[in-house]
Amino acid sequence: MSALMHLAQFAIHGPTDHSLATWRHPRTERPYRWDRPQLYESIAATCERGKLDMLFFADFNILLDLYQGSFAPAVRRAVQTPTHDPVPLAAWLGARTSRLGLGVTFSVSQQHPYYVARLFATLDHMTAGRIGWNVVTTANRHETLVGYDEVRGHDGRYDRADEFLDVCRGLWRSWEPDAVVEDVDAGVFADPSRVHPIDHAGEYFRSRGPLNVTRSPQTGPAIIQAGASERGRAFAGRHAEAIFAIGRDASDAAVYYDRVKSEVVDSGRDPDSCKVLFGLQPFVAPTESLARERLEEHNELVPLEGGLTILSGHLGRDFSQDDPDAPLPHFEAGGSHGILAMYESGDRPAPTLAEVAIWHGRSVGLPQVAGTAEQVADWLEAYLATAGGDGFMLSAYHAHGAVAEFVDLVVPVLQERGQFRREYTGTTLREHLRQTTPG
Repeated sequence: MSALMHLAQFAIHGPTDHSLATWRHPRTERPYRWDRPQLYESIAATCERGKLDMLFFADFNILLDLYQGSFAPAVRRAVQTPTHDPVPLAAWLGARTSRLGLGVTFSVSQQHPYYVARLFATLDHMTAGRIGWNVVTTANRHETLVGYDEVRGHDGRYDRADEFLDVCRGLWRSWEPDAVVEDVDAGVFADPSRVHPIDHAGEYFRSRGPLNVTRSPQTGPAIIQAGASERGRAFAGRHAEAIFAIGRDASDAAVYYDRVKSEVVDSGRDPDSCKVLFGLQPFVAPTESLARERLEEHNELVPLEGGLTILSGHLGRDFSQDDPDAPLPHFEAGGSHGILAMYESGDRPAPTLAEVAIWHGRSVGLPQVAGTAEQVADWLEAYLATAGGDGFMLSAYHAHGAVAEFVDLVVPVLQERGQFRREYTGTTLREHLRQTTPG
């Protein structure tokens, strides 16, 4: 565990984040122009004012249509629908911030490494080294919307992703740092002896290279991952510099943390080179009673239909065929193995399907904490003391004041306790993640 607590803000380029109540919450600003960049400029400015490591964008490239065999429930309840592409938004925000890291999700499915390596090298240049790539191996079905066949099995997707990252890294390094000489007198822009093909021929990809983008400030983006399954943890242990994880409670989180750090060590890496950020949905107010009122108000806004829709999409099972008042059925997940394992773990009484669906619709399983700034800071400290994590991925419950509540109320308490930075000491996202003391 780092002496410095690392903090990132979760977001989606759409009307809802983890919470399906976001778009209709009474404290969400009106008009709610989630489709315009100015909202995200405000969020990014608040995060940068709070010295957070990064603003992180999840992404989903299809409409969830498994529940009831239709996309209608997802459209009706704004269940990860609509979701606009965060990559152009990251470039926009990079021009309007100076130190904040910007993480974006991009799937390796149905893509070639050359295009993705070029895209993220360009973004790294445009943000002066502040871009992060959340690598996902899409588990959702594509064939009905974009014409692709069903994706390969769970472990096979990660096998392909391993090689995908290897090719990208070769391409990001294909230009030596000093390849561009700009010798005006000699008329030589770059030294071709310092630009190299990679000549990759593997099981899934072939790429001669070199990339046609120069070496970027971070030599490609900082790599982010969220794998919770055994195979996903192995992938994260090999590649990730930051991991977004969900722990139902600190004891569950401790098990995950130990396992993933072991994977990092088994991959021959320094365990501190990979930061584990546990998801959290905070409700902060001047008094504990007001914070709890806000939590209850939020939770009552999440519809069961929406919860069942998002749970069906994430786990790959149409829950419209199951009794919502019966315990969550045991089955082989067709989607996220880690999410199913989280809901099935522990010695607690088995929750009903409806209870799990509502919980998933409120926060996608993230723990919720409500209290004053001091109480929330106490909770963060106690959680990490048990779990051993490196920090938190914060999930807002309304837009965008919930972000400002945490930054204005909790961050100063953490700074006063010497647990969080007062100023950025680095200029790149990788430097933010590697910072170990408040500075």
